[in-house]
Amino acid sequence: MQFCPKCCNPLVASQMDGKERLVCSATCGYVFWDNPVPVVAAIVELDGSVILVRNKTWPEKFLGLVTGFLEKGETPEQAIQREVKEELGLEGGIAGFVGYYSFFQMNQIILTFHVRATGAVTLGDEIAEYKLLSPDRVRPWNFGTGLAVRDWLEKRKK
Repeated sequence: MQFCPKCCNPLVASQMDGKERLVCSATCGYVFWDNPVPVVAAIVELDGSVILVRNKTWPEKFLGLVTGFLEKGETPEQAIQREVKEELGLEGGIAGFVGYYSFFQMNQIILTFHVRATGAVTLGDEIAEYKLLSPDRVRPWNFGTGLAVRDWLEKRKK
């Protein structure tokens, strides 16, 4: 962000509360706090298998969870059910909350749900491919939503 959304003057770096913040160069008082963005994610289970997806913008062999942003007036639960419908064409019921995870690289906080889905997979515009895997074949990755996958797999063992 380079310009103030209130008065259009340039933003400048300034120290506030021991952190560097972008503030308006004029006197309107605007501060760009750069707060983390909430994101929802789903460990989607269909007929006992876990669905991993590859977004069209991701590297060729990288698979992950269905994710998305909340829309205005939407709860996290509504958002993830909408995302499962949009990206996979499936109806999803929340089976449980897995946890929240800081994803510092993207300045996001990820709210992850376990979703049990029904229907036939129909890929949405954002998804290039998907795979159905038995939960015992799913391997977590060490960043972002992979931490939620790790926790979900651990809970399943108990």
